[in-house]
Amino acid sequence: MSARLKDKDVLVTGGTRGIGRAIAELCLEEGARVAICARRREGVERAVAEMSHRYGGRIVGTAADVGDAEDVSALFGFTDEKFGGLDILVNSAGVGIFKPVAELSIAEWRQVIDTNLTGAFYCSREALRRFRNRGGGFIVNISSLAGRNPFATGAAYNASKFGLNGFSEAMMMDHRYDNVRVSYIMPGSVDTGFRSGSEGQRTDWKIAASDVAGIVVAVLTMPERTLISRVEVRPSKPGKG
Repeated sequence: MSARLKDKDVLVTGGTRGIGRAIAELCLEEGARVAICARRREGVERAVAEMSHRYGGRIVGTAADVGDAEDVSALFGFTDEKFGGLDILVNSAGVGIFKPVAELSIAEWRQVIDTNLTGAFYCSREALRRFRNRGGGFIVNISSLAGRNPFATGAAYNASKFGLNGFSEAMMMDHRYDNVRVSYIMPGSVDTGFRSGSEGQRTDWKIAASDVAGIVVAVLTMPERTLISRVEVRPSKPGKG
């Protein structure tokens, strides 16, 4: 087993499936201890049980809604109890609701913004406090090419990811001299079933979640003098038609 992240303590939000699950598994493969969260307790318990078969007690998890400040406080209390601190935070929790603006409800707007943007703020704020005790740390935010390229029905999602990109860059500048590195990854179409309405369509042209995980670990394991501040990644041969 390689061990590029040996003995690192990592928290991956949205770590039960899709990109977050792939990141959690690769961090474990690289020797880290990993905590995951998601909103549904049964999903967290199932994912932890599945990964425990291979990685034993190095994987733990708890239910948390990252858009809820009290849930986030409890989540970081959980990681303190399990790990005694934190080295790496990966903000991967995300939700997409795709409708024209006139059809978006206030609740739907808030759900997207609270999860994708405000949740990253809540978690990053908690992580930064813990990084002080370890002399530094690393935050990776999973954004999207939708954070640069607006599209019809994407107003809430675009707003959340445009905001996440700006938040990431400002946070990097705020804390670079605290030995904290901040990066954000902007994938295009990833084969996770994230958007509904694609059932029965070919997906083999899409980016694999494991490819995004590989990029995250590559970013995390650069020499400390070097920061890959953002990465754009897209399918090399997008589907036609």
